[in-house]
Amino acid sequence: MDLIPTPEQLSAATANVFDRIVRGGLADLRPIPSAIVDEGPQRTVRRYLRQGEERGAAPGADDRPPVLLVPPLAAPATCFDLRRGCSVAEHLRAADHRTYLVDYGAIAFGDRNLGIEHWIDEVIPRSIDAVLADSGAEQVQLVGWCLGGIMALLVAADQPARIRSVAMVASPIDSSAVPLVAPLRPLVNLAGGSVGTLAYKALGGAPAPLVRRAYQLAGFDKYVMKPFTLATNLDDRDFLAQVEAVDRFMASMLAYPGRTFGQIYHRMLRRNDLAQGRMVLGQRTIELAGVTAPVLSIAGEGDGIAPVKAVHRVAELLPGAASVRVASAPGGHLGVLTGRAARRTTWPLIDAFLEETAVPPGRARPPRRHLRAVA
Repeated sequence: MDLIPTPEQLSAATANVFDRIVRGGLADLRPIPSAIVDEGPQRTVRRYLRQGEERGAAPGADDRPPVLLVPPLAAPATCFDLRRGCSVAEHLRAADHRTYLVDYGAIAFGDRNLGIEHWIDEVIPRSIDAVLADSGAEQVQLVGWCLGGIMALLVAADQPARIRSVAMVASPIDSSAVPLVAPLRPLVNLAGGSVGTLAYKALGGAPAPLVRRAYQLAGFDKYVMKPFTLATNLDDRDFLAQVEAVDRFMASMLAYPGRTFGQIYHRMLRRNDLAQGRMVLGQRTIELAGVTAPVLSIAGEGDGIAPVKAVHRVAELLPGAASVRVASAPGGHLGVLTGRAARRTTWPLIDAFLEETAVPPGRARPPRRHLRAVA
């Protein structure tokens, strides 16, 4: 909005403020229709429905493998369905992908003994079982955001036969390249990391308010400037709708289980295991060299949590992958996945990758049928 607003801008701003205050908001926050195909401890697997498709209907045949969206821990699964018109799930469904989501649900204090291996050995593999059973496919394409991308990569290393491809968005592999972590490393290593260990054990993990505050601090400049930014964009309905959706997302942050947070603290932050091409989980080690599927890793150019260098390090650690591509797109940690610009930047990158890797290398893909509606 101009410093001296035009009549059109004033009219739009007035209407937007009215709708935001009186009518309850501008964003369409209705979830994309879905059907539950599997449930279990820390997992609800949903299949997103085509327009007009009933919940009991079969997903339909497709020569492309299904897509499973893998969210991170501690963040709500709505990261993939932020709002109508700015939803990764809605976009993939519109492109006629058989699209699934695994939702971990809320983490309770009683879950504090769950480690990352619970998700790598149980939750995500069983979700893949459900997707393959529901779709009739033999392999799945994984799309993960943040830690979800890292977990998808670890599953691909551990169970390569069932994974067609892995797309990672804002997934930091090298914690030494994260500006927020570097200044804290001396404190993290203090007394062998025992100070932090005592803290997260006492809390049973990382509570939701702490997780939310960490996300806010990663974008501190935007957080501080938010009132001014809102005031100067009161005439931009789509901008205000996006802010509403992000606010709801931030308010829905979840907790990390204690043992999982401990592994992130010790294995990823203190020892930087992933940057060495491996992850120690319990009594075993998963080597990233076990990944054979094609991999795409997209970094946000303004991401303070997972900067470009930390994300793109993965290209040096996957000698067995059919291909490894790295790319950058505008946006911060959430914005690169589902910001307004992501519709023109990140999503086309994912679209092209899913299409190109839909068929195993060396196998010709049958021509797709394009159906046309007739009167």
